[in-house]
Amino acid sequence: MILFFVFPLIFIFMMSFAVRGLYGGVEYSFTLENYVRFFDPLYLNILWESILIAALTTVICLVFGYPFAYIVARAPRKYRNILLMLIVVPFWTNSLIRTYAWIVLLRTEGVINTVLLQLGVISEPFEMLYNTGAVMVGLAYTLFPFMVLPLYASIEKLDQNLLEAASDLGAKPWQTFAKVTLPLTMPGVVAGCLLVFIPTLGLFFIPDLMGGSKTMLIGNLIRNQFLTARDWPFGSAASVILMILTLIFVLIYLRSGGDKKGMEVL
Repeated sequence: MILFFVFPLIFIFMMSFAVRGLYGGVEYSFTLENYVRFFDPLYLNILWESILIAALTTVICLVFGYPFAYIVARAPRKYRNILLMLIVVPFWTNSLIRTYAWIVLLRTEGVINTVLLQLGVISEPFEMLYNTGAVMVGLAYTLFPFMVLPLYASIEKLDQNLLEAASDLGAKPWQTFAKVTLPLTMPGVVAGCLLVFIPTLGLFFIPDLMGGSKTMLIGNLIRNQFLTARDWPFGSAASVILMILTLIFVLIYLRSGGDKKGMEVL
């Protein structure tokens, strides 16, 4: 634990106060310049866009994930495992390969445009790749299971007697959902949102492949500092800021609604 988690964190934290050498090396002298530099409007804009895209991806996963998780949790037991396998099976394939599969589908000469052109639905191919929308599709597809599985765990434990009692008292289906189902499954909702939102901030290969050079997230910025610009101190400072931001979101969750059940779901 100390070797593989604590020691790298300490190393990154110390590196964030160092100075980039003339030829890409690291000079270990204490400075706050890397943190001050991050508050340049250019980098703050990248951070803001990353948060916005992560939030929208989380909403997409929640909108589609909640009904799916509910259907799976309420399906007959003999079909439940099959439906869960539909979520788990994609994990058996590398996420990079699945991203390339989306590129084959969405590119100008891809499967979707080819079929629509042959059916006469469109006269010119759509530009569906290398934009922010394509990045969000890739992120939502990759992280969708992280939303569904906590929701399924929360909905599956829902006491059916409470739903029947609400119906017997005259509550309509939407009232039962709003006042019974949703509040009782809120730990799963919050846990799923955290499990989607936080990894979205750090993923970099999906924006690279599906967004081209048009979409830059904070994960791409950090990767570029380490591998391209060879500015390890600034990349470390950006990493520390991202970790602090992540901790803030987790603390907000713990203080607002993160009870013991929510932590069990996480």
